[in-house]
Amino acid sequence: MAKKSGFILTTVLSVLFSLAANAASTLTQGEIDTLKFMREEEKMARDVYLTMYEAWGIETFANIAESEQKHTDAVKNLLDRYGIEDPVKVDTIGVFVDQELADLYTTLVDQGMISAEQALRVGALIEEVDMEDIVNAIAETDERMIQRVYGNLLAGSENHLRAFVSQLEMMGIEYEAQILSTEEFEHILDGDDDQDSEQTETDSATESVSSTTRGGGRGRSR
Repeated sequence: MAKKSGFILTTVLSVLFSLAANAASTLTQGEIDTLKFMREEEKMARDVYLTMYEAWGIETFANIAESEQKHTDAVKNLLDRYGIEDPVKVDTIGVFVDQELADLYTTLVDQGMISAEQALRVGALIEEVDMEDIVNAIAETDERMIQRVYGNLLAGSENHLRAFVSQLEMMGIEYEAQILSTEEFEHILDGDDDQDSEQTETDSATESVSSTTRGGGRGRSR
């Protein structure tokens, strides 16, 4: 009986590993690289915001850092779903495999430490950069699962940008877009800030990815 149980366990593990390998093989190297980058980019945003909250005590940073944690977790679930190695080996603030992100983290934190205003400007800039990267990432994949998660990240970044701009306006400061066009920026500011909806959708996407991973489904649509 013990031998039979051991055989069954070995077979199940073999099937799971095979499914993960097959899932990863459906993605291009570009899609894989982007997923890894997005995992660390969302972590970088979280790390900066946690550091800014500790420095300035502005609650907006703490709230958005919590949201960024959900975002990086959602991308982590995609990595697991497709059997891709997670670049985040140690979840330590300021530590990244991607050297470009490591350097950017240092630069942004240094800038944000100048003043509370600069910290909020850094937050807004991060969200602009995130949006540009996410839009490009969506355009490079036809995987519906990935597109859905990226879409939720994009909606979150729009909410976060509005929150940072609002905080600056409360200080009597007008923020001008650094990456987005004026039209894109104004369109986002005119949108509705629905943090609860963002959280629900991100959680739903995360649960969906996790469920698909456990079930072994590939979710490929062409």
